[in-house]
Amino acid sequence: MSTLAAAWTGHDTRLVVATLIGIAVIVVLISKARMHAFLSLIIGSMVVGLLGGLPVDKVIKSFSSGVGSTVASVGLLIALGAMLGKLLADSGGAEQIVDTILSRTSSKALPWAMALVAALIGLPMFFEIGLVMLIPVVLLVAKRSGKPLMLVGIPALAGLSVLHGLVPPHPGPLAAAGALNASVGIVLGLGLLVAIPTVIIAGPLFGKLAARWVPEAKAPEHLIPAAGGSEDERRRPSFTATLVTVLLPVVLMLGKAIADIVADSGNPVRRVLDFVGDPLIALLAAVLLGMFTLGRAAGFTRDRLASTIGDSLGPIAGIILIVAAGGGFKQILVDAGVGNVVTQLAEGANIPALLLGWLVAVLIRLATGSATVATVSAAGLVSGLAATMSPTGAALLVLAIGAGSLFFSHVNDAGFWLVKEYFGLSVGQTIRTWSIMETVISVVAIAIILPLGALLA
Repeated sequence: MSTLAAAWTGHDTRLVVATLIGIAVIVVLISKARMHAFLSLIIGSMVVGLLGGLPVDKVIKSFSSGVGSTVASVGLLIALGAMLGKLLADSGGAEQIVDTILSRTSSKALPWAMALVAALIGLPMFFEIGLVMLIPVVLLVAKRSGKPLMLVGIPALAGLSVLHGLVPPHPGPLAAAGALNASVGIVLGLGLLVAIPTVIIAGPLFGKLAARWVPEAKAPEHLIPAAGGSEDERRRPSFTATLVTVLLPVVLMLGKAIADIVADSGNPVRRVLDFVGDPLIALLAAVLLGMFTLGRAAGFTRDRLASTIGDSLGPIAGIILIVAAGGGFKQILVDAGVGNVVTQLAEGANIPALLLGWLVAVLIRLATGSATVATVSAAGLVSGLAATMSPTGAALLVLAIGAGSLFFSHVNDAGFWLVKEYFGLSVGQTIRTWSIMETVISVVAIAIILPLGALLA
């Protein structure tokens, strides 16, 4: 600590104060003024830059540069992921996955099946879209099986939430990987490794406790799909074709990550895998394949395919803008020198980088309620720590930040209210189930990530 104190300057103090004020501005604007996170991040970025001593022209240039680089990389991937998710939803491919798995599942294994269904659907879909799709299934399964609502609902929520926070191509992990210059393939591989035990503990296992804590929870009748009805009004893609399409980008990106580790840079196989396993190419390939295996298989015309692809972009415009503004915020933090100050603080206080990333994300998540804002902001704050890390260490830092961004969702989080209304819960019941489940996910994930860091980083 004495070394840190000796190296500390008035400029460092100014940067820390500017950063704290900027984050406070973002939190107040989002939480109190109910301003959109995009605008809040722009204003907070300007505050940090100006108070941190950057010239006005440098503040604007720095922010614009961060926005541009983020949209050019992360924005394109989010858009492609949305297209794949929309194809999966509109073609009936998601329903095919659900029906196939549930039809082969015993009553006792239903919670585990719901977690698997949610994880598969959650790979290409954003949390809110996956939730809207899965809720009718969860409610219907709970009613027909006679199982407690939380016993089948919590595993589904856990599967969606874990994928949302830890696994690309979801916006948070992609944005953090871009900010920390981490390999998306390695983030994906390690993210899946962390996600599996996390889903098991926070899903089927915690679901048993949640069902005991809130035994009175009942599926809202008006949201349960009507029994009977028309039988398969349209063609649907096969389970195999749907699964291959969903898993294609995962396989390609993992192939690139493995090739980068085991093959020489001049190896022709590695060069091919480096190309097809690039996140942009992998997701583009999945979308193009999905147009045939999902869209055409469901009987879509060319016009219907075009409209499905086009319609997928509207709902994610806000997400792309938030992530882009987060990229601008990150760039201002870097150019002002905040990243170096945070690095000095972490080294002086002997706080492990992974734990620091998790803690920063937790604090921003609790204050703003947004997992995406917590991820992009925390990544900007600790970006200096990743500069000296190995590729594996940087990927684990991405995951630590993602885990922190899921901590204790409460009343300032839109997801909290979605779950409350769809499951017909009171505020207290939602806290005892959903909020605690999110906390379990966050704590279990970081408890797995920290030992992995000691072993691999």
